[in-house]
Amino acid sequence: MITAHPKVRIQYLRDSQAVYTANGAEGLRYATSGSVRACLEEDEAAIPAGGRLAIPSGIAVEPLTPGIAGFVYSRSGLGAMQGLTVAQGVGVIDPDYRGEITVVLLNTSNEERRLRRGDRIAQLVFQPALQVELEECETLGATGRGSGGFGHTGKH
Repeated sequence: MITAHPKVRIQYLRDSQAVYTANGAEGLRYATSGSVRACLEEDEAAIPAGGRLAIPSGIAVEPLTPGIAGFVYSRSGLGAMQGLTVAQGVGVIDPDYRGEITVVLLNTSNEERRLRRGDRIAQLVFQPALQVELEECETLGATGRGSGGFGHTGKH
């Protein structure tokens, strides 16, 4: 059973402490939905139109509650206004991963986009991640949809 407030340890790496305490923020907090910030070695980085860039976050995490994993989501405003989204849709941080969280951003716009060290680039959310018992079988149970492919239920 997951408690109301599962605990997660956070480790600030390299010079990331300065990044996470910039602009009055004190570490990773939920005042801005658990925003992940760019922990760039340089002051600034460019993502060409249609290009991707792996951006270090300067943090590593350790969920202390079993059944919890981290998920990196796009920031809605960054995606809608700048065209910068998490490249793989959602980044999954496995509960046993202890390395630095890297966010790969995809520039879906037609223009180069620039990021500065400390910019909010994604949201880090912790959610239940169930491990199930897989049971091999010869056939699966019948449903109304059946095995119709992508878009199958939208055709009438």
